[in-house]
Amino acid sequence: MNEPGVQSLVDQETMAARVEAGEMPDWAVRHFETFTDALLGERNGTPFPCFFGAQSVRDGEPVYTAVPSMTDKDALLDFRDALLEYLDVYRDLPGRTSFVTFFKPPEREFSEGDYHEILWHLLQFLHVHDPEPWPEDIPTDPDDPHWEFCFGGEPMFPTCRAPFYDERKSRYCPVGLEITFQPRTLFDGITHDTEAGQKARETIQSRMEEYDGVCPHADLGDWGVESDREWPQYLFREDPDDSPDECPIVITREHPKAASQRTERTPKAADD
Repeated sequence: MNEPGVQSLVDQETMAARVEAGEMPDWAVRHFETFTDALLGERNGTPFPCFFGAQSVRDGEPVYTAVPSMTDKDALLDFRDALLEYLDVYRDLPGRTSFVTFFKPPEREFSEGDYHEILWHLLQFLHVHDPEPWPEDIPTDPDDPHWEFCFGGEPMFPTCRAPFYDERKSRYCPVGLEITFQPRTLFDGITHDTEAGQKARETIQSRMEEYDGVCPHADLGDWGVESDREWPQYLFREDPDDSPDECPIVITREHPKAASQRTERTPKAADD
């Protein structure tokens, strides 16, 4: 799992060592440093709202990858492969091991709308190139309260940080787009219909209000609750005029599947 290369899947200890040794590009270094600083630090005298995430980083549990493009097909296929590798091993790793993805920032300044568009482009790419079928027990309509993004046969919650957040600093990343993937199984025992889950939700929302200095987002909700929807929570809207009114992803149970990296990758010129 710790082979060299920007797009490899690495554990937190290895990522930190590569950053310290100067073996990562500057953008990946800034991503890692601002991510860990946010989750382990405080704002307005309040620790990061998601104490599960903060404790996981404190314990060195997450695994990471750095993706050098948000649009290049080969880079996104490597991203796909790293996510598949994570899904193969996360159950055997300690604690609540999430998959943290750092994307190289764009050359031009992105608006909020650009970040919404690129997120759904990335998730659509993963879906189209998913080697596993969409789970039978998960609806394909994002307007269903039991819908959630699935990949590799796993329902999961991808949560994002991005540069456009002025107030919601718990979702703010000064570098570029970050996506943390958490399979639904990581939430076993702490869902909204359990006592532990209800207490966790109350604590997180209380911390969020103090940390951000504003009320929790109107789209914040729980999976499976009739009035809530999952997809708007992946990347909270800051400006309603610059965010999608409907989920932009198209989900089908029978979707194109890539048989192998070799057949999918863009051929290179002979002198490359």
